[in-house]
Amino acid sequence: MVDAHRTFVIVGAGLAGAKAAETLRSEGFTGRVILIGDERDHPYERPPLSKGFLTGKEERESVFVHEPSWYAASDIELHLGQPAVHLDREAKKVVLGDGTVVHYDKLLLATGAEPRRLDIPGTGLAGVHHLRRLAHAERLRHVLAGLGRDNGHLLIAGAGWIGLEVAAAARGYGAEVTVVEPEATALHAVLGPEIGRLFGDLHADHGVRFHFGARLTEIIGQDGMVLAARTDDGEEHPAHAVLAAIGAAPRTALAETSGLALVDREHGGGIAVDAALRTSDPDIHAVGDVAAAHHPVLGTRLRVEHWANALNGGPAAARAMLGHDIAYDRVPYFFSDQYDVGLEYSGYAPPGGYDQVLIRGDAGKREFIAFWLSEGRVLAGMNVNVWDVTEHIQALIRSKAPVDREALADPSVPLASLIPAEGA
Repeated sequence: MVDAHRTFVIVGAGLAGAKAAETLRSEGFTGRVILIGDERDHPYERPPLSKGFLTGKEERESVFVHEPSWYAASDIELHLGQPAVHLDREAKKVVLGDGTVVHYDKLLLATGAEPRRLDIPGTGLAGVHHLRRLAHAERLRHVLAGLGRDNGHLLIAGAGWIGLEVAAAARGYGAEVTVVEPEATALHAVLGPEIGRLFGDLHADHGVRFHFGARLTEIIGQDGMVLAARTDDGEEHPAHAVLAAIGAAPRTALAETSGLALVDREHGGGIAVDAALRTSDPDIHAVGDVAAAHHPVLGTRLRVEHWANALNGGPAAARAMLGHDIAYDRVPYFFSDQYDVGLEYSGYAPPGGYDQVLIRGDAGKREFIAFWLSEGRVLAGMNVNVWDVTEHIQALIRSKAPVDREALADPSVPLASLIPAEGA
């Protein structure tokens, strides 16, 4: 009955916020649950925006976390289409863009991230795109289909996951694609040069052109339309549309102006939270792309921008808000689909943090598992067109135990046999 007089507010109506609201109700919370989002759409999942929905294989309705009627049925109060613009921690209130004041007993910040912008001439042209929101994906899907019909050319700035997934989607529509990337390989910062090169080859085999070691300096247009783009090595690339896929920045404005502890950009940025996803204010938690959490297993602070973190972190934060003893220790996980290649990645192996990349299987056939090792211990693993191994890869990471490298590289040796027994 005490709960009935309490109000829990969630700022950020994405997957993490929606799953947190769902969990509050499933855990028996009877007070008010208010979910605030600056988009007019109901909470949706982001992976389809660069995968199934963008390629045309999935329809718009498939991306939503819940049916719209679920929120009223679950007594979740929605404030959509209005950003939260001010947080007053002393008065325990959030002010929305239209002046609405929402009071809270507990607050969850799930404000996510926003795409980084190109700071070069020409970014105001109509043919320059970003991909973060459903509206972006709807627009880009239409653009890619048009480029395919007209033999048009898409230029992508950035060979990270979003850039490569959009490249694959664009080739599926028949568009010409050029990717400009300042590093020496695709996915260089995420996977390192050894595995990143394999993904560059995958896309090159499907007709994608790469321009490595260069940055965009100008987008050239006429009458509002994109015509070409220049790079800092003097090259000019034809383009009818440009996608800026140069990363995302955590949306920390509310936290910053209210004085919550933050992590500096050099270390990934975000709102600093402990293993219970609690900020420097005991009545405020943060989760998802915006939260830089201390990871109990990995022993470092991480800000993870992946679907699984929102899916699992939202419920964990909700339980922490309810006073449960929470240590959010999920091994980071993400997945990607590009052409006929599917992959899953588990763990954390930052550049300079590992001393060996070990391949198990046939990289040439794109059927393998890559392991990132440090002193014989598995930091991360990525299975490419090899399935039902994620649980074993994550167990190896959690064990922190040295593995037999020869056995790890041998596909005939079951991965399960390499996992140390508990307490061993």
